[in-house]
Amino acid sequence: MFRFENLDIWKRSIEVTDQIFDIADSLEDRRKYKFAEQLRGAVLSITNNIAEGSGSNSKREFRQFLNYSHRSVSETANMIILCLRRKYIDERTNRQHLNQLEEISKMITGFSKSL
Repeated sequence: MFRFENLDIWKRSIEVTDQIFDIADSLEDRRKYKFAEQLRGAVLSITNNIAEGSGSNSKREFRQFLNYSHRSVSETANMIILCLRRKYIDERTNRQHLNQLEEISKMITGFSKSL
Protein backbone atom coordinates (compact mmCIF):
# COMPACT_ATOMS: atom_id res chain seq x y z
CA MET A 1 0.00 0.00 0.00
CA PHE A 2 1.29 3.45 -0.88
CA ARG A 3 1.59 6.08 1.85
CA PHE A 4 -0.93 8.40 0.21
CA GLU A 5 -3.63 5.72 0.32
CA ASN A 6 -3.73 6.12 4.11
CA LEU A 7 -4.16 9.91 3.97
CA ASP A 8 -7.67 11.23 4.65
CA ILE A 9 -7.03 14.18 2.33
CA TRP A 10 -6.24 11.80 -0.53
CA LYS A 11 -9.25 9.58 0.22
CA ARG A 12 -11.61 12.56 0.25
CA SER A 13 -10.01 14.09 -2.82
CA ILE A 14 -10.26 10.89 -4.86
CA GLU A 15 -14.01 10.70 -4.12
CA VAL A 16 -14.54 14.24 -5.38
CA THR A 17 -12.29 13.58 -8.38
CA ASP A 18 -14.54 10.67 -9.40
CA GLN A 19 -17.62 12.89 -9.16
CA ILE A 20 -16.09 15.73 -11.15
CA PHE A 21 -14.87 13.30 -13.81
CA ASP A 22 -18.55 12.47 -14.33
CA ILE A 23 -19.18 16.14 -15.11
CA ALA A 24 -16.24 16.18 -17.51
CA ASP A 25 -17.55 13.03 -19.20
CA SER A 26 -20.93 14.69 -19.73
CA LEU A 27 -19.22 17.71 -21.28
CA GLU A 28 -17.53 15.51 -23.86
CA ASP A 29 -20.94 14.29 -24.90
CA ARG A 30 -21.80 17.92 -25.60
CA ARG A 31 -18.63 18.41 -27.67
CA LYS A 32 -16.96 20.55 -25.03
CA TYR A 33 -13.75 18.53 -25.26
CA LYS A 34 -11.24 21.19 -24.30
CA PHE A 35 -13.33 22.31 -21.36
CA ALA A 36 -13.70 18.70 -20.22
CA GLU A 37 -9.97 18.08 -20.47
CA GLN A 38 -9.15 21.24 -18.51
CA LEU A 39 -11.59 20.21 -15.78
CA ARG A 40 -10.13 16.70 -15.64
CA GLY A 41 -6.59 18.02 -15.47
CA ALA A 42 -7.37 20.45 -12.66
CA VAL A 43 -9.18 17.95 -10.45
CA LEU A 44 -6.70 15.15 -11.18
CA SER A 45 -3.86 17.42 -10.13
CA ILE A 46 -5.32 17.58 -6.61
CA THR A 47 -4.84 13.88 -5.91
CA ASN A 48 -1.72 13.53 -8.06
CA ASN A 49 0.15 16.16 -6.07
CA ILE A 50 -0.91 14.68 -2.75
CA ALA A 51 0.31 11.28 -3.93
CA GLU A 52 3.54 12.65 -5.37
CA GLY A 53 4.32 14.71 -2.29
CA SER A 54 3.70 11.76 0.00
CA GLY A 55 6.53 9.96 -1.74
CA SER A 56 9.00 12.59 -0.59
CA ASN A 57 11.33 12.08 2.34
CA SER A 58 11.30 15.81 3.05
CA LYS A 59 8.46 17.56 4.90
CA ARG A 60 9.35 20.78 3.09
CA GLU A 61 9.02 19.11 -0.29
CA PHE A 62 5.76 17.41 0.76
CA ARG A 63 4.38 20.83 1.77
CA GLN A 64 5.35 22.16 -1.66
CA PHE A 65 3.30 19.43 -3.36
CA LEU A 66 0.41 20.10 -0.98
CA ASN A 67 0.61 23.74 -2.08
CA TYR A 68 0.32 22.63 -5.71
CA SER A 69 -2.64 20.48 -4.76
CA HIS A 70 -4.24 23.41 -2.92
CA ARG A 71 -3.84 25.60 -6.00
CA SER A 72 -5.47 22.89 -8.10
CA VAL A 73 -8.46 22.96 -5.75
CA SER A 74 -8.88 26.65 -6.63
CA GLU A 75 -8.53 25.93 -10.35
CA THR A 76 -11.14 23.18 -10.11
CA ALA A 77 -13.51 25.47 -8.20
CA ASN A 78 -13.11 28.06 -10.94
CA MET A 79 -13.95 25.47 -13.58
CA ILE A 80 -17.04 24.35 -11.61
CA ILE A 81 -18.21 27.98 -11.40
CA LEU A 82 -17.72 28.29 -15.16
CA CYS A 83 -19.75 25.11 -15.64
CA LEU A 84 -22.62 26.75 -13.78
CA ARG A 85 -22.29 30.01 -15.71
CA ARG A 86 -22.35 28.10 -19.01
CA LYS A 87 -25.35 26.08 -17.72
CA TYR A 88 -23.47 22.79 -17.99
CA ILE A 89 -24.47 22.00 -14.38
CA ASP A 90 -27.27 23.19 -12.12
CA GLU A 91 -26.98 25.31 -8.96
CA ARG A 92 -27.33 22.31 -6.63
CA THR A 93 -24.47 20.44 -8.32
CA ASN A 94 -22.37 23.59 -8.30
CA ARG A 95 -22.91 24.20 -4.58
CA GLN A 96 -22.29 20.55 -3.73
CA HIS A 97 -18.93 20.48 -5.49
CA LEU A 98 -17.82 23.88 -4.26
CA ASN A 99 -18.57 22.79 -0.69
CA GLN A 100 -16.58 19.60 -1.19
CA LEU A 101 -13.67 21.53 -2.69
CA GLU A 102 -13.74 23.99 0.21
CA GLU A 103 -13.59 21.04 2.62
CA ILE A 104 -10.60 19.59 0.75
CA SER A 105 -8.91 22.98 0.75
CA LYS A 106 -9.21 23.18 4.52
CA MET A 107 -7.99 19.61 4.92
CA ILE A 108 -4.92 20.30 2.81
CA THR A 109 -4.14 23.48 4.73
CA GLY A 110 -4.51 21.73 8.08
CA PHE A 111 -2.44 18.75 7.03
CA SER A 112 0.30 20.94 5.62
CA LYS A 113 0.50 22.85 8.90
CA SER A 114 0.76 19.59 10.83
CA LEU A 115 3.85 18.41 8.92
